[in-house]
Amino acid sequence: MSFPWSYSVLGLVPGLILTVAVALIVLYTSLTIWRLCLRYPELRDICDVGQVLFWDSKWAWYATAFMFLLNNTFIQGLHCLVGAQYLNTMSGHAMCTIAFSFITAIVSFFGSLPRTFRALARLGAVSAFFTLVSIVLVVIFSGIESHPYNWKSENAAPIVLLVPASDTSFVTGLSAFLNISFTFIGQITLPSLIAEMKDPQEFWKSVTAVTIAEIVLFTTVGATVYAFIGGQYITSMAISSLGDDLYMKISFSFMVPTLIFLGVLYASVSARFIFFRVFDNTRHVSSHTFVGWASWAGILLVLWVFAWVIAEVIPFFSDLLSIMGAVFGSFFGFIFWGVANLHMRRADHGSVIYDGMGLLGWLDLVFNVFLILIGLFFLGPGTYVSVMSILESFATGTVGNVFICGSNGLRS
Repeated sequence: MSFPWSYSVLGLVPGLILTVAVALIVLYTSLTIWRLCLRYPELRDICDVGQVLFWDSKWAWYATAFMFLLNNTFIQGLHCLVGAQYLNTMSGHAMCTIAFSFITAIVSFFGSLPRTFRALARLGAVSAFFTLVSIVLVVIFSGIESHPYNWKSENAAPIVLLVPASDTSFVTGLSAFLNISFTFIGQITLPSLIAEMKDPQEFWKSVTAVTIAEIVLFTTVGATVYAFIGGQYITSMAISSLGDDLYMKISFSFMVPTLIFLGVLYASVSARFIFFRVFDNTRHVSSHTFVGWASWAGILLVLWVFAWVIAEVIPFFSDLLSIMGAVFGSFFGFIFWGVANLHMRRADHGSVIYDGMGLLGWLDLVFNVFLILIGLFFLGPGTYVSVMSILESFATGTVGNVFICGSNGLRS
């Protein structure tokens, strides 16, 4: 629900163009991953991919594993933050925000305890349905309500800018773009998914269909809600822009299954990654042993404690999204897959990767070098902008400090 705010910052036309462009780039890189996994069927996860791409070095495997676990833990932290927002919003700040965030982490910890994905698969289907309901409700409510939150009669008509406002700063603009980008960047899980497929040859159909659906959903909802609410009233989380408290609480409540599920999913993925490597080929993997279950619970506990700390140190929804997009999206969204294309070219053509290429081959080569440069831009200026935005939020008093009890509810 951050697309309307991103469009208000970037302007509707650039925002829509960038949304489609990022979606198509992610589709292209997803197909690159698919081709790489078909070429190397022994690849099981993103860490194996990192090792293959960077000189078959073990340090590359460990570096990728570190980023993989950190990425997942940041996502868990985001859901601790949003969980605290929900509880503050619904209760009118009945408890310290630190406690609400901790409660979310505890509930998610217990939800993560099952060691199989069978129960999570059912919860995933339920959460996807309720998320769609929440999105549809936000669109409907923003269209039928008399005015949005913080409405002022002297500035009543919604302002919709087709291009960015002249006073839009580089920090704000790039933060908005990073918000859009991180929503699409999910390639980190694709090698594991392809490795589990019965027929990996069919992957391209699924990822293409999903990309088309994402483009239609995100652009339609983002543009419609932005047009209904207006740039002067839109907030980083569009639900909080709804003027009627009941509408806001109903829409937010339908997001609860997703708030729990996604955090639980990424915690389970991280825990499985660690657990199955520590106890590979032992009875603790296949049998219900005390050591196995105690270790599993201990791994999850450590992950959720770290996630909770992240949520308290970076207590801003849009800024946390931005820094995740900059640090992790740079590698797992762009750099890895530009390098993967060059790696496959080298395997096919030797050290002279441009040998025998026609026009399309050259265009493809240039595009993949461009992908690497985009990733480096995300990593450098993108991280700088995200950090500056966080410091600016602290300086302006949006949140006074880390680990505070003040409300982060949608009406705070």
